[in-house]
Amino acid sequence: MQDLKVAIIQTKQFWEDKQANLDYFESQFLSKIEERVDLVLLPEMFNTSFSMNTTELAETENGATVEWMMNWAAKLDCQVGGTLIIEENKKFYNRFLIVSKSGVEARYDKRHLFRMANENDHFSTGTEKVVYQLKGWSILLQICYDLRFPVFSRNKTIGDKKEYDLVIYPANWPEKRAPIWTTLLQARAIENQVYAIGVNRVGEDGNGISYSGDSMCVDPWGNTDYQFAKSKEAVKILTLKRQVLNDIERQFPAFKDAD
Repeated sequence: MQDLKVAIIQTKQFWEDKQANLDYFESQFLSKIEERVDLVLLPEMFNTSFSMNTTELAETENGATVEWMMNWAAKLDCQVGGTLIIEENKKFYNRFLIVSKSGVEARYDKRHLFRMANENDHFSTGTEKVVYQLKGWSILLQICYDLRFPVFSRNKTIGDKKEYDLVIYPANWPEKRAPIWTTLLQARAIENQVYAIGVNRVGEDGNGISYSGDSMCVDPWGNTDYQFAKSKEAVKILTLKRQVLNDIERQFPAFKDAD
């Protein structure tokens, strides 16, 4: 397994305006990535903001936003990940897609729908835990509110190895609950002995809810590799080191004693 280079984008979002969001990602962030990366990560519902307006905003996996993701994956020679509203079989899903220039490489439908915003009234619940492979890394896909539910993300021991090496949470996580966000990202990394990445937004949405971002990467020991400046837009490229995973597996293999 090689090191993994990941670009994380923390930005404001334009309420229910797909073209404005896609144009902004292009001009302010994606076009400025000059070094080779393996994966670019965008926040939850990156093309619409966290809206329940499913009938107006939903697309299929053959729609314009996925095509846009494929185009940028081709330009940057990497994969691009983020969530958007997907319609499938007359149902709506908050779906985390990982896209390459060839198409969709992995998909995960949000399992825990945020009832305090009535997400459960507008979206169908995902049922499958999804781990996908990239450059030898096993990556667990999660979304925002999933962060509160440790059983769903619990790493399994398969022989002498863990089920996954990295967990990713794209999010629209409000500023007033930022301490919970940072604490739980550290907890998920520590208890599962993996890297944990949270990709959040900044600014204010159409419901007047404020977001401070606090996007971060935590290593398997619980150390914060990087945390974005509060309420600041930025793109950050991080290198996740395979050696850190090797070290914890050799020096402190607590995962082998997991329930």
